[in-house]
Amino acid sequence: MLTMNEAEAAAYNRDGYIIRSGLLTGDEVDTFRSRARAQLEAESKAGVVMAKGDKEGKMTLLKMWNKAEDDQYGYLARDERLVDLAEDAIGKPIYLYSHKMTMKQPNEGGAWEWHQDFGYWYNYGCLAPEMMSIYVSLDKATRENGCLQVLKGTHKLGRLNHIRENDQTNVEQEHLEAALKRFEHMYVEMEAGDALIFDGNLLHRSDANRSNTYRWGYISSYNAVENAPFKRVREYGNYEALKKVPAGTFRNLPEQAA
Repeated sequence: MLTMNEAEAAAYNRDGYIIRSGLLTGDEVDTFRSRARAQLEAESKAGVVMAKGDKEGKMTLLKMWNKAEDDQYGYLARDERLVDLAEDAIGKPIYLYSHKMTMKQPNEGGAWEWHQDFGYWYNYGCLAPEMMSIYVSLDKATRENGCLQVLKGTHKLGRLNHIRENDQTNVEQEHLEAALKRFEHMYVEMEAGDALIFDGNLLHRSDANRSNTYRWGYISSYNAVENAPFKRVREYGNYEALKKVPAGTFRNLPEQAA
């Protein structure tokens, strides 16, 4: 099944997220991850991958693309499985807002503090919270290696005030403390290939990777076509027609094009 079933749609509306187990097959994960490791670790050594620090100075590696190219990252962003789930979540015609890799290296990857993605997307010219993301886990994600955490149902709060701290955009402490008391705190542990589909206003965070395992993930974010930014603030996020591709298209690329 590509789209949300009735129970998933109800859970998404109620909780602000769902988990789709095995969105990618084991073979697909192996292919995508091995290509990504080889490419992005080489790029990291060459200094062309971003590194974002946390309060302890631990660094998370990031690679972001401005559009969906004809490579494995662009094809996954346009994969019919992700696109159909995103369109169900938003309930309107959509386009790809952004996509990126987030890479927590063993014993190193840093923490992300509590935030809503729409907390900063709003500042980039998107008026409405008709936005969401799909996080595909490329490694087993556990508490020890810094899996995602969510506050269940906080998407219903709407956009909270955010401030810039330590290279990150975080929700203001006073409102965060109130939300932590009121909403259920969930650790989203996943197997490789599982996906977290979540609302742009859902409060989420992750801890540092204190294990000897990798915790890499691919994130594609989508926006309603009618909610495209009214101003150009970033190179990414501006409207471009989304060309959906069949499931698993990224596997068919020659090695040099991946």
